[in-house]
Amino acid sequence: MKKIKNPYQKVDNYNCFGCSPNNPIGLHLTFTVDHNEVVSYWTPTHQYEGWCNILHGGIQATLMDEISSWVVFSLLKTSGYTVKMNVQLHKKIFINDGTLEIRASLRNKKMNLAIIEVKILNAHQEVCSEGEFTYFTYSNEIAKERFYFPENEQDLFED
Repeated sequence: MKKIKNPYQKVDNYNCFGCSPNNPIGLHLTFTVDHNEVVSYWTPTHQYEGWCNILHGGIQATLMDEISSWVVFSLLKTSGYTVKMNVQLHKKIFINDGTLEIRASLRNKKMNLAIIEVKILNAHQEVCSEGEFTYFTYSNEIAKERFYFPENEQDLFED
């Protein structure tokens, strides 16, 4: 597994709810690449609760959307934005059940659209939520020029 570097930490006012380590109410997600998947581990707390001891469905959708953007970043080596999301919540995720595993992979890319599949697994390795996310992807030149995408591929991953 290769840990993905977060190049946005150098950007003034970077405060992404999903991946900024400095957002006081954020998710503070980090990511690795495992073969052809992007993986993140996250432990929910009660501040992200919907009903009693259950992870809010909107937070689950946010976890899936965020990891999808890192698939675009690390596997497609560009930037993009969400144009469509389809989320299915199959099983309750209990806050006190431990660390979640979020896995995402590229299913298809046609022209500038990337289709990404995501799963959230609970601490018992049960699939609790799934999603299909469509991302519009920029050219690599635009990603570098406008969205702080690293100039060199070696700047994508930690050693």
